[in-house]
Amino acid sequence: MRLTTPFTRSNASNVALMRSQFEAFSRQLPLLYFTLMVNSIAVAYTHVHSAPAVMTKVLPSALCAACMLRLYVWARRRALGAVLTDSQIAVRMRNTVVLVVLFGLVFTFWGLSLYPYGGAYERTHVAFYMSITVIACIFCLMHMRIAALLLTAIVLVPFVVFFSLTENVVLIAIAMNVMFVSIAMVKVLLTYYRDFADLVNAKKVLEDKQQQLLVLNNENQRLANIDSLTSLPNRRHFLSRLGKHFAHERLDETRFAVGIVDLDGFKQVNDLHGHRAGDSLLREVGRRLEAFTSEELQIARLGGDEFGLLFGRVRSNDSLLSISTAICDALRKPYMLSETTTRISATIGIALFPEAGRTAEQLFERADYALYHAKAHRRGQATIFSEQHESTIRHIGRIEQALRQADLEREMTLHFQPILNVATSEVVSYESLARWRSPTLGNIAPDVFIRIAEKSDLIHELTAVLLGKALAFMERSDPHIGVSFNLSARDLASPDAVERIRRIVLQSNVDTSRLTFEVTETAVIEDFAKGREALSQLSALGAKIALDDFGTGYSSLHCIHQLPLNSVKVDRTFVGNIEQDRLAQGIVRTIVELCRNLALSCVIEGVETERQAAVLAGLGCNFMQGYHFGKPVAMEATAGGVSSI
Repeated sequence: MRLTTPFTRSNASNVALMRSQFEAFSRQLPLLYFTLMVNSIAVAYTHVHSAPAVMTKVLPSALCAACMLRLYVWARRRALGAVLTDSQIAVRMRNTVVLVVLFGLVFTFWGLSLYPYGGAYERTHVAFYMSITVIACIFCLMHMRIAALLLTAIVLVPFVVFFSLTENVVLIAIAMNVMFVSIAMVKVLLTYYRDFADLVNAKKVLEDKQQQLLVLNNENQRLANIDSLTSLPNRRHFLSRLGKHFAHERLDETRFAVGIVDLDGFKQVNDLHGHRAGDSLLREVGRRLEAFTSEELQIARLGGDEFGLLFGRVRSNDSLLSISTAICDALRKPYMLSETTTRISATIGIALFPEAGRTAEQLFERADYALYHAKAHRRGQATIFSEQHESTIRHIGRIEQALRQADLEREMTLHFQPILNVATSEVVSYESLARWRSPTLGNIAPDVFIRIAEKSDLIHELTAVLLGKALAFMERSDPHIGVSFNLSARDLASPDAVERIRRIVLQSNVDTSRLTFEVTETAVIEDFAKGREALSQLSALGAKIALDDFGTGYSSLHCIHQLPLNSVKVDRTFVGNIEQDRLAQGIVRTIVELCRNLALSCVIEGVETERQAAVLAGLGCNFMQGYHFGKPVAMEATAGGVSSI
């Protein structure tokens, strides 16, 4: 007959129950064999003078030896600490059931065989021995239901039948008593086993849920540290890895570096071809960067079109530049998007520990400055932060502090450069240009302090002060001459700043048709939707809108088509060699014709010689600006509103 037990099933719930049974029974097994040996020795001792030696010495010794052997084998296996498989546990528990049946038969036969020997006390001891032993064994086998039930049946049935046939009232009463107690014990056993199984199953369910939560937590942790678009580590993970460098005990002995990669031209691709194309490009950038990942170079997406490089160990500046140059070269290759092929480049700023900084914040700031410097002077290449950069940062820091403490109304002034209609030699408007003379630092170049004002969020206050001065100039100057005023990208991106500009204009007594707001294409491209909305609000005032530095951006036609423009200003880069450069002449002629077709004014900047002016006039240019017609001069020098030059 095949023995079927719960631990032979393969489902996860029964496997857990089987293991729990095995562990619990393993702890109680010594008590089981100890009970058998002690009870057997005691009953053998009381019969030693009345029963044959084989019954009181040989057979009990053999049974106790078998118990000792089983105890030794079991203890040795536990001492070895081997992790058993499910199948090994199932085999051992099956063998245990077989041994329980075998031991139950042998001990029962031996106990009943002793009954004929001795007097009334010895016979009563046999009944006591068998009853107390079966109850003790039921307790020890409570975690193995089938073994406990088999042992109860093997011992109890012969015991009750045998003593019921003795016709001894006391022994019959003992047999009946033991039978009913055993039945009660079996009931307790079944209830306990059911509760034990339920507890194991509940524990298994709880462990499964905990495992699921652990898996979900690990997945959430992974997702929290991964950029969903590129599958690269994200900014959080990058900063965590960087922080581990600074937690290292031997920090001063390690030379590592932080790099920031910025994609040149990404915004133009995004605006021209849409966000889907931009996302595809970023995914491809991530794939190319991932090819450079190693134990010594961790790469992450910091956000937008910026990526972070963490060089874990830097052997030399040359090796650092070599890897960075290879990254720039890889990102410069063409990108095959769904509807077009495009090219971009990448500029990298790098800061080395400990030369550039001794904290994560310092390294990031210095890498960002190196990136800014590279984009201004070595676009598409890698630049390592140097002592010269450090000196520049300190200088910029002094300028920023002076700007924060400046009396803008008193220290800021405007200079004006004329814009002429060369056909009539009349000044049609002036471009207002900011100037700053600090009491402590002296004259500061406009491109320097304006850039600092933009980075430090002082630009809005600066714009308000300068716009007020420009409007005041307009109130005192020739009412037929206009004034151009330059706006920052930060102004266009701030609804509050735009509203403040509108209020300042509305509170003045100036004819707004004389006012022109100049914006660079780059300023608009930073956030095209906001830029267009801001210019529309300013245009609604009656002011004109001019697109400055036209022709140098990536999406000039897109801008000229989408924005509420009145004029464009052609960048000075086309003018420098206009006399000999046929290509430049062709570009200027095309731009002039385009403006004429779109009913836009076209102003040429940077005209410095009479020959340049003559060539440009021959190309159809009527409005020009540059040193040939007049340098920027202070407000007082132009307050009379010069009408011609």
